[in-house]
Amino acid sequence: MAISQRLVDPYREIKVPTSYSWQESYQAALLETDWTKVQERVQTAESEIHQRRLVLSQDHGGTQEERAALVNAMSGLRVLGMNVASWLERQNLGGTLVRKPVQHEPHPFRPTFGSSPDKAS
Repeated sequence: MAISQRLVDPYREIKVPTSYSWQESYQAALLETDWTKVQERVQTAESEIHQRRLVLSQDHGGTQEERAALVNAMSGLRVLGMNVASWLERQNLGGTLVRKPVQHEPHPFRPTFGSSPDKAS
């Protein structure tokens, strides 16, 4: 068998990434390294995604792949937005996420710091 036949499977479907109008703002939000700018980029990307979803809902256009990509992008932006809000809160810059302290019970099989394991008498 020739090397080219071993490396290329003629039955394998090769998907070429598609570019959507909203992807540039989405990628800008994901790749922003300045935390003070991330929130604005997330809002811009969310706005563009919402606009595209509105267009798709009105004319039933687009592909199933784009619809799935829109859902995935919104999920990613939601997580990124929560991370930004948490960072802003830690920086005292007015983050909108308010977290309550979580009380954890000690692990039943692991001694906590400052305590000694029970000794058998």
